[in-house]
Amino acid sequence: MTRSALILCAAWLAAMATAIMFGSVPLGPERVLAAVSGMGSAGDQIVIWQIRLPRALAATLVGAALGMSGAALQGLLRNPLAEPGVLGVSASAALAATTALYFGLVSAGPLVLPLAAITGALAATFIVAAAAIRTRSVVTLILIGVGLSSFAGALMALLMNLAPNPFSLADMVNWMLGTVANRSLDDLMMSAPFLIAGMAMLMSRRRGLAALSLGEEAAEGIGLDLRRQRLMVILGAGLATGGAVALAGAIGFVGIVAPHLVRPFVRYDPARLLLPSAMLGAVMLVVADIGVRLLPTDAELKLGVVAALVGAPVFIWIAARRRSVGA
Repeated sequence: MTRSALILCAAWLAAMATAIMFGSVPLGPERVLAAVSGMGSAGDQIVIWQIRLPRALAATLVGAALGMSGAALQGLLRNPLAEPGVLGVSASAALAATTALYFGLVSAGPLVLPLAAITGALAATFIVAAAAIRTRSVVTLILIGVGLSSFAGALMALLMNLAPNPFSLADMVNWMLGTVANRSLDDLMMSAPFLIAGMAMLMSRRRGLAALSLGEEAAEGIGLDLRRQRLMVILGAGLATGGAVALAGAIGFVGIVAPHLVRPFVRYDPARLLLPSAMLGAVMLVVADIGVRLLPTDAELKLGVVAALVGAPVFIWIAARRRSVGA
């Protein structure tokens, strides 16, 4: 294991420990260890096992999926501005999820919501991939992503405007703004298979992403099946992003910030970028969720709002550093 991976593992463990100990009622290390071992009070065990641990694990899975998806899409499209949120994938997944909520389809079974989110994510990713095949302009791809996000946002606003009752409206707002609050271990088990399958598909194509850094013609020359590579990355990113949206709603910019921060430490190698990006994305969301819980606000801020407040300026900084965005 590399030094950067060890540092990220240590950072994640520290973030998880902090997430378990701190909240509206802080718990000291002794109380946490007692509750984890089953020797603590019933209240402490409920707080840790049913509230804080599932919430921290949800932030971990979502951050890891978004970080890895962003790194994979950047490698596939060969530009550092690509990520599920910027390209409209997260918004499309959230639209599909809120549509299922609006029409009451979730009552048909527990798999309806994750399947709806994944379908929306895959549809948007296929559109972006088709555009990437026709044009190599980053500006065009970003504009398509902005268009998808705007259209999905408009449709979500329409659904919210037509919400039949305040409860449906509250559910749709949660998916639109993104949160891991009130997530249970059952919610994790429902979305985890899609998240893990998507990330496994992306990891299986990491060597192909490294080959693509040489250019499509050179990659084909060394035996890479470009069509299969695109399909596997698209399906993997769609599954991972859809599962993340099904678990936490729309959370943007993690997929662009995490790979950008990690890239110099892996010598700009796309094959080595996926796992560290996932680890840093997990750390970022766990830390952000700790901040959401500890901020002295009357109502708890949504995790997607905090991620956007931090990620949007970083995205602008990354775009401004590029000498030629359209190159």
